Amino acid sequence: MPWPEPVTLEGKLATLVPLTQAHAEDLAEAAAEGGLHRLWYTAVPAPEKVPAEIGRRLGLQAAGSMLAFAILCAESGNAVGMTTYMNIDAANKRVEIGSTWYRPAVQRSGLNTECKLMLLRHAFETLGCIAVEFRTHFMNRQSRAAIERLGAKLDGVLRSHQKLADGSLRDTCVYSIVASEWPAVRNHLTWQLDRHR
Repeated sequence: MPWPEPVTLEGKLATLVPLTQAHAEDLAEAAAEGGLHRLWYTAVPAPEKVPAEIGRRLGLQAAGSMLAFAILCAESGNAVGMTTYMNIDAANKRVEIGSTWYRPAVQRSGLNTECKLMLLRHAFETLGCIAVEFRTHFMNRQSRAAIERLGAKLDGVLRSHQKLADGSLRDTCVYSIVASEWPAVRNHLTWQLDRHR
């Protein structure tokens, strides 16, 4: 039996559902909004490459290293982004929350905070994770700020960590939340959501 198993996580602003090719049309539209896929330091697929990206994620899921979600906006019912548990380490009860992106219209709406709260709650309270990681490009200041707002701590920077499609090298910032920090992080995220509403 795979760990973690596919699951649906429901909130007030969004629902995380198992990713399928049925989400491709919505996600292609989301990726096109504001030229999101053109940001050089992110890995948002070009609209025409969304089906291939869904296929790639589902392939990694079949191999046991990823659990992929579509992010559905409660207001519209449409898929507005993707996220995953990735780099799954079942033996050590660790996951990374990553490969996440949202269409610009829902950014800074509280939706990301709620999605992270649902994913972290499931990781710590259902899966029994000892730690959850987040990784992002050193140059992606918006992503780094969002991760830090969650309460994650910077573990370090992996310099020249990955070669990107354009040939440049990515310095990767590695953050984590460990199980003992989860109660404080949960309280903080709940407070942020309540304040946002």
